[in-house]
Amino acid sequence: MTTTLANPAEKLLFEVSKPGRRCLRLPALDVPKVDVKSALKGAKLRAKPAVLPEVGELDLVRHFKNLAQMNFSVDRNFYPLGSCTMKYNPKINVTLLSLPGFTKAHPHLPEADLQGHIELMCTLESWLSEVSGLPAVTLQPAAGAQGEMTGLMVIKAYFEEKGEGKTRRKVIIPDNAHGTNPATAALAGFETVTLKGKADGSVDLDLLKSLVRPDTAAMMITNPSTLGIIEPRMVEIAKILHDAGAQLYMDGANMNAIQGVVRPGDLGVDVMHFNLHKTYSVPHGSGGPGAGPIAVAKHLEPYLPYPRPMKTEKGYTLANPNPKRTIGKVRSFFGNYGALVMAYIYMSQLGREGVRRNGENATLNANYLRAKLRGVYHIQNDKACAHEVVFTDAFQHKDGGPSALDIAKRMIDYGIHPMTIYFPLPAVTGGHGAMMVEPTETESKETLDYFVEVMKKIAQECKENPDLVKAAPHTTPVSRVDEKKATTNPQLYCAMCIA
Repeated sequence: MTTTLANPAEKLLFEVSKPGRRCLRLPALDVPKVDVKSALKGAKLRAKPAVLPEVGELDLVRHFKNLAQMNFSVDRNFYPLGSCTMKYNPKINVTLLSLPGFTKAHPHLPEADLQGHIELMCTLESWLSEVSGLPAVTLQPAAGAQGEMTGLMVIKAYFEEKGEGKTRRKVIIPDNAHGTNPATAALAGFETVTLKGKADGSVDLDLLKSLVRPDTAAMMITNPSTLGIIEPRMVEIAKILHDAGAQLYMDGANMNAIQGVVRPGDLGVDVMHFNLHKTYSVPHGSGGPGAGPIAVAKHLEPYLPYPRPMKTEKGYTLANPNPKRTIGKVRSFFGNYGALVMAYIYMSQLGREGVRRNGENATLNANYLRAKLRGVYHIQNDKACAHEVVFTDAFQHKDGGPSALDIAKRMIDYGIHPMTIYFPLPAVTGGHGAMMVEPTETESKETLDYFVEVMKKIAQECKENPDLVKAAPHTTPVSRVDEKKATTNPQLYCAMCIA
């Protein structure tokens, strides 16, 4: 009988802890001791010291090295997380951001010492304006959802100044839009109206016409949609809304597919947001802060947040050109400036042709996977897609076979991060489990071919050995967890830490 031995490097720090062990021993104090209670002036203190692990430096290093190897990242493996655009971020972006001119700058510095920083923001705004086809941009929003909120606040201010603030109360949202859209509209004080899409994933124009009324403030459309479909009739949609005096908001989170190819402003879009942390290389998914700038049409520019970076005859300045009309600040200082710097570096390396090529390659890769896996998995909309393709478990899950969740878990055993499986919703996919795959433009053909072979292998396992798939993953320290309980009853503490 073989006995499995426990490797100390794979244990918890509390399990390898021994009293008296240290990574570092500090010299004796050469200054007078200070009474902690007096120094903290009555602040609540622990009755006794926290129970912390006591380990040597080598144990500590091995512990974190092992954790790092267990962690999944796009730097190590394929990460086709649909709708999230988890693509590789060039290391030069972070390297240049680490320069002292950026890291040691402070927003309270005099404008004379911030000239280069403000110039960078002005330039980035001009590039985003060019990509969007809209004349004015603000970089303040710190995330896509905050960009949505800022855009709707601008629309709201526009109608309030026109005297229509109390009547324009409704926002129309297609059922294939990003899930944040309805929440944002509600948070901004609007009522939401759901627009059911056609079977092919596009907008039903007749239904839209019936929903657009004098109380309609805007429509929030995600284009390309969460089904990976480019809306073919955007100009007609814009006309329907504009004829009724309403505004067209475009969720630009999926600009990775159409950047440099289609300018939303040319299609009649009044407001849109970018996700710089998806389209322009800023790390996200617990990797760092986001950035969700918005671009607006000329008639909405006066309502943008301040301060606005601007160029004058005397140099660059941060100004508030419309103090009586602006919606005010939505973020402290200038937004997540570090994220803006990385987006600037990324776009400056790509240039106009590179931005366009990224969009073309992202679309090419998604369609390559769609074609290669046709017939192996059911495709929700089997036509030319944009940045992502949505498969379902219709073939595998029938008669009690493995579900989309099971297939996603099995992918981990092959070194691939699971795709998005909780969106689109079953109401959109006909009750089947969704598998939203976004390969992005940064993956090679060899990686895509490996993914195709893995998915074919799993499809075969679903037929020949379904229990193997249902019990996956088999290669991780922890296999299946109770995901419902983890969400509804989380235990956010370590039992070993409690004395």
